Amino acid sequence: MSEIKSICVYCGSGFGDSPVFAENAAALGRAMAEQDIKLVYGGGNVGLMGTVAQSTLDHGGYVTGIIPDFLKSREKLLDDVQETIVVPDMHTRKRLMFEKADAFVALPGGIGTLEELVEQMTWAQLGRHTKPILMLNTNGFWRPLLTLLAHMREQGFIRPGLELNYLVAERVEDVIPMLEASARRLGLVGNEEMIEQRF
Repeated sequence: MSEIKSICVYCGSGFGDSPVFAENAAALGRAMAEQDIKLVYGGGNVGLMGTVAQSTLDHGGYVTGIIPDFLKSREKLLDDVQETIVVPDMHTRKRLMFEKADAFVALPGGIGTLEELVEQMTWAQLGRHTKPILMLNTNGFWRPLLTLLAHMREQGFIRPGLELNYLVAERVEDVIPMLEASARRLGLVGNEEMIEQRF
């Protein structure tokens, strides 16, 4: 039985410049639904966000959308989701997305997607969780970030003992198996009090 019951997907509110971005978002939503894995996402119905959510719904999956009040009109809620949570601010949104997810997947996106991905990497690096973090490297999208992370290591800013734990999938069909393998290897710890006793 899978330890991964829910995945938080970070992704763009636009579609990008290649149809493969939306194709992969739809394929991931379908795979999650077919494996009874819930989607946690930012709540909007536009771009890759709307695509992954609609695909999850279309294939019988469960979707939780979490959106701050000020973005409701801009990103437009996807009405068909089973659970919509409107929160007062971005911090509450990100906190709830973290709490409701067993793993995190970053599809291509903009600065907001990058910020959410890096925040989860930071929290994991500081010992606040062991939930898997994965980048879906569609069309080499995340390659510049991977190069930057390697540069940070080479320059001594990602030091031994503070390594980053993240996964990189080149194909959408590898996403869930890689997350599940990581969860089996590391466990899924998200209890801050329990983790902080170690530090």
